[in-house]
Amino acid sequence: MMRRSLALALPLVLALLIPATAAAKGPSEATITGPGLSSPIKFSGVEGNYSQAFGDLIEQGGFFPQTFGQSPDPLKRSRPTASLGPRYEVAYVVPGPTTDTLRQELYPYASGGPVTYMKPGQTFWGNQRTHGGWLSAGAGLKSTLIAAGLPGTAPEAPASRHGSSSGRTAMMLGGGLGFVLALGALLLYRRRK
Repeated sequence: MMRRSLALALPLVLALLIPATAAAKGPSEATITGPGLSSPIKFSGVEGNYSQAFGDLIEQGGFFPQTFGQSPDPLKRSRPTASLGPRYEVAYVVPGPTTDTLRQELYPYASGGPVTYMKPGQTFWGNQRTHGGWLSAGAGLKSTLIAAGLPGTAPEAPASRHGSSSGRTAMMLGGGLGFVLALGALLLYRRRK
């Protein structure tokens, strides 16, 4: 009876272990682009043998919880209220059944420490989707990235697409004001005729 129970349990245990191993697969490359960089910052390596900087980007930047999810979940669904500063993009090459590229937003100069964001639902490995969300990254990530080539201080950059809407508001007000002035000029012109 004991042998029969073990024989039934072994395939179940193996079935549970295989997806966990596959899910833990890390990226083989990462490329950071953004303001103040004369050329992209590139990392490459294999899981278990990453450079210190590449490993810090992956771990402190939240690649695993943002890609696969984690319990307890360290991610937030809403954008942080603090000023995020300039946005950089990290493109991760993720090998597996297929080789895919996942994109992450990186805000290394955010007040309160670096912040990352991965959009939920990015497709990889055919049918997998990223968990996504916002992460307050490890405090040492900024200095690691500066040593890898990021500017020492935040360069001036346009607001992020998740950032403040003040730029859009100013454009809308300016456009509306322009319309009102044009309409007023047209009415004055017609009135004088």
